[in-house]
Amino acid sequence: MEHIWEFRVLLLQGIGWTVLVSICSLIISVIFGLFGAWGKLGKHPLANKVTNGYTTIVRGIPDLVLMLLLFYGGQQLLNDIGKQTGLWKYVEINQFAAAVMTIGFIFGAYMTETFRGAILAIPHGQIEAGIACGMSKGQIFRRIIWPQMVRYALPSFTNNWLVLMKTTALASVLGLQELTYVARSVGAKYREQFTFLFFALIVYLIFTAISEYGLRRLDKKYNVGVRRA
Repeated sequence: MEHIWEFRVLLLQGIGWTVLVSICSLIISVIFGLFGAWGKLGKHPLANKVTNGYTTIVRGIPDLVLMLLLFYGGQQLLNDIGKQTGLWKYVEINQFAAAVMTIGFIFGAYMTETFRGAILAIPHGQIEAGIACGMSKGQIFRRIIWPQMVRYALPSFTNNWLVLMKTTALASVLGLQELTYVARSVGAKYREQFTFLFFALIVYLIFTAISEYGLRRLDKKYNVGVRRA
């Protein structure tokens, strides 16, 4: 245990990277999810096909495979395009950007289905009533769709967030020095893998407990006055 205290600064930096990757990936996944839900629910056939293909392909490929594919394959593709066109020189994608974009892209597919299901759960008569009252599309979204979409989406959103947060551990294979990477590296050096990985386990459990508490409070806020069966 003394080694954990000895490397506390390095472990805290790893925790900081984990939190930063989680939050940035969540923001990107929500953006992808909102646009994906819009594409699936819209009447434009091309948007329907693109978003359907996006969710089907992404959800059918293991996260680690897709992460490695996008990190190495995406970087090679960018450099090949730059070489052929002469528009840019060698491009190197850093581990943080690769992890955030990949995890955000992956969970954007799950958020798409979360938001799509939440919007479909809203009674269409309420939207028609808003139109009849002369509301603009923006007002209908802010006053009718958004509050109810959040309420219906929160259970699935919570699950997606918890899985996303744990998926950040895969960023260690890219060389990003987040919590799992630091725990494995230092643990291997001192032959105390169990001790350091158990410390990482406790940290993830704390993050999970805090997240569940916060999202449960948010769920209560958006369900004020709603009778539960």
